[in-house]
Amino acid sequence: MSAQKLFRFLLCAFFLAFGALTTSAADTGNSPPLGSVRLSELPVEAQSTLELIRRGGPFPYRRDGVTFQNRELRLPRRPADYYHEYTVPTPGASDRGPRRIIRGEPEEYYYTADHYRSFRRIQP
Repeated sequence: MSAQKLFRFLLCAFFLAFGALTTSAADTGNSPPLGSVRLSELPVEAQSTLELIRRGGPFPYRRDGVTFQNRELRLPRRPADYYHEYTVPTPGASDRGPRRIIRGEPEEYYYTADHYRSFRRIQP
């Protein structure tokens, strides 16, 4: 084996071994650690938004119900169209604000107050 082929082989072996040692929750398909929040602990606007979601609308924001892609993998891995996002009004905000409820199928709900940086699963 030439020195160049040996070097490539060892380099590949190193990255494979290193990757196995540093596997994250997103790589394994396991759920990332998430906190939870009781429905009664959510802001009143989030409670109202969740009620709208359960009724099927009507929704006040054009983007309500669009697919949430979970690009940062902060929610458990699911098929591409599994999650949908809904705006939770933020008092005083001049735009949609940072608060959202993410719905998974069939009755799985998550709340974020910081525009997808963290999530808590909503408990009844």
